[in-house]
Order: sequence, then C-alpha cells, then structure tokens
Amino acid sequence: MTAFHSKNGSLINSGNDERKEEENEISSRQSDEADSIEKTASVTKTNGKHIIHCLTIVGQIEGHYILPPQNKTTKYEHVIPQLVAIEQDPEIEGLLIILNTVGGDVEAGLAIAELVSGMKKPTVSIVLGGGHSIGVPLACSAKYSFIAPSASMTVHPVRMNGLVLGVPQALSYIDRMQSRIIRFVCENSKMSPERFRQLMMETGEMVTDVGTVLDGEMAVKEGLIDGLGGLSDAIDMLYKMIEKAKGQDGGHKTNSEEPKDKNPQKPVQDSDKSKVKPQRGRQNRAKPTRE
Repeated sequence: MTAFHSKNGSLINSGNDERKEEENEISSRQSDEADSIEKTASVTKTNGKHIIHCLTIVGQIEGHYILPPQNKTTKYEHVIPQLVAIEQDPEIEGLLIILNTVGGDVEAGLAIAELVSGMKKPTVSIVLGGGHSIGVPLACSAKYSFIAPSASMTVHPVRMNGLVLGVPQALSYIDRMQSRIIRFVCENSKMSPERFRQLMMETGEMVTDVGTVLDGEMAVKEGLIDGLGGLSDAIDMLYKMIEKAKGQDGGHKTNSEEPKDKNPQKPVQDSDKSKVKPQRGRQNRAKPTRE
C-alpha cells in the first residue's frame, strides 16, 4: 500500500483506489458468472489450477420444437455455439460436462454428442441423478466418463411422438436412427453393439416399456461408462488430462508425445556418402485428388 502527504499535510492513501478497483472487478466477474449460469447453465472458472469450462445438460433436451414453459430444458441452439467457442478459445484448457437429463430430441442430442466427441481439448462427463435415453450417447461422448453410484441410465429403443404411419418405410427409418445411436455409443464406449441392442430390447426389466435401467455400478460393469466417481474425481481426471496434453515442460511435447516415424531410416555416415548413387529419372509427383 502506497501512502504520501499532500501539500496541506493531509495523508492521501493511493492504495484505497487500487483496492476498490479490485473489489469492483471481482464483483463484476461474479455478476457475469451468475448471469452465465442463469442464461446458459454454464460457467468458465479461471481461479482454479486450470481454466476449465463447466457445461450442464439438465432436464429435457429441446430440439426443433419448443417445449412447454414448465419443462426444464437444455436448448441445443445454446449449447452448440458454446462448444464451438470453447474449442476455439486458447485460454480454456478443458471441458467438464455435468449430466442430469431424462433425454429428449434424438437429432439434437446426437448433434451435441458429435461435437463433444470431435473436440481436441480434454473432456470429462459425469452423470448425476440420471442420464437417460439420448443422455446415454451424451455421457459417452467425452474422452472420459464418470457416473455417481446413486445415478442411473435408461437404455431403450427410439420412440417417435405424434402420428406415425404403420408402413415398412416408417419402421425402416426408426431402425436406421436406432443404428446411428448404437454405432455412436459403441464407438465411444467399451460396450459391444450386440450387448447394447440386447439391453435396449430387454422386456423383463420395466413394467410398461422395453429397455434396461442401469445403476452406476452396472453402467461401469457393462462398459457403458468408464468409472464410478463424483465431482472431485471428474475434476482431478480433467486436470490430469490437461497436464498430459500440455506436457510437463511448459506446454512442449515430451518424448512420449512426439510422433514416431513408422519407417525410420539409418542416417548416412560421411564415409558412406560416396556410396550413395544419385537417383535418375523423373521424380514422383503427388497426384491431385478429386473432390
């Protein structure tokens, strides 16, 4: 704190202005975080060990149709721009996804899941409460997934709302959509397509529906989720992934991260240079590819 006397002898404390500016900055940052949580259900934390973005997917995933106002929803048109911004922001080092959803629109959920799975930055998901229906591929889309022991996940066939014509074409469309979900889940988890389809078509698990309800332990045992854990476990894993991606030498690649040459060539010694014959003939040129 800096203090000095004015000409009339009064003590002037210049540190008060600095302290007020810091308090105003903290208050403004907290207000911005509160607004972000209220409007987008997400927040970027900058005062931790690493800068991570926390995204929550809760309630019902809203697709192309607006749901009633009494429903808690996650709007895909809000989530998609956030994911693009997170991937492009160099300051954000990782993404934490917190899930407690009953499911929702299939195409909207798959769109979000595809974006998450295609991100280069470290991503960790955690299922709290429930990750049902289309919440299953959303949970699997992260590079590592957690589920709380008390949480559950429902695996069931694709359903369609409204009037559906009872024709083979409608059944074929539903089956193709279902195959897209199965393929995505199995590519991003340890579960086989045969086992996932078996759980999806189980008839003795639920009274009024087809499918299977998995608790946290069963979801991990089946290979759908990577591990049991809570919030601290998810954050610790995300920190480890960030540090591994950055390397231990301040962001440069370590020896283990350097790409390996599949066809290593022995360096030519000075004594062998005379033995190397110059190649004759036309050099190989890369052929243009057609789009």
